[in-house]
Amino acid sequence: MGKKSILMIVGDFVEDYEAIVPYQSLIAIGHQVHAVCPGRKKGETVATAVHSREGSRHTYSEKPGHDFFLNQDWEGLDETTYDALILPGGRAPEYLRIDPGVQKVTRHFVEAGKPIGTICHGTQILISIDALRGRAIPPPLHSPTTHV
Repeated sequence: MGKKSILMIVGDFVEDYEAIVPYQSLIAIGHQVHAVCPGRKKGETVATAVHSREGSRHTYSEKPGHDFFLNQDWEGLDETTYDALILPGGRAPEYLRIDPGVQKVTRHFVEAGKPIGTICHGTQILISIDALRGRAIPPPLHSPTTHV
């Protein structure tokens, strides 16, 4: 596989390892990855979060993660220049899914038949544009997509 240009849409309180691990892994194997956030510029950051199970009661807590640096501006983004899209989870998809710009960019990848990788709650963005109707996807455990 040749070098691909991959777009990753993130936002504040994206799950720390769901953004950082794919970002670094894809770069390590030779791909170009642009991390963007609506309304933010290259060099700015989003706050990440780490969700952990606490005790035996299946209760989750949210702890601060790292600052995740954006390496591309949202303004002027041309989604047609990318080969694939990554949508990490965490809490960010709760508000990214209703952002018209995020919906437009995501819809391009769906309509163009380009690869889209979602992790956990990132799938909410696909649900928001009705991109999963009639499709089978493997749901993560304890995810809102389990009953799609």
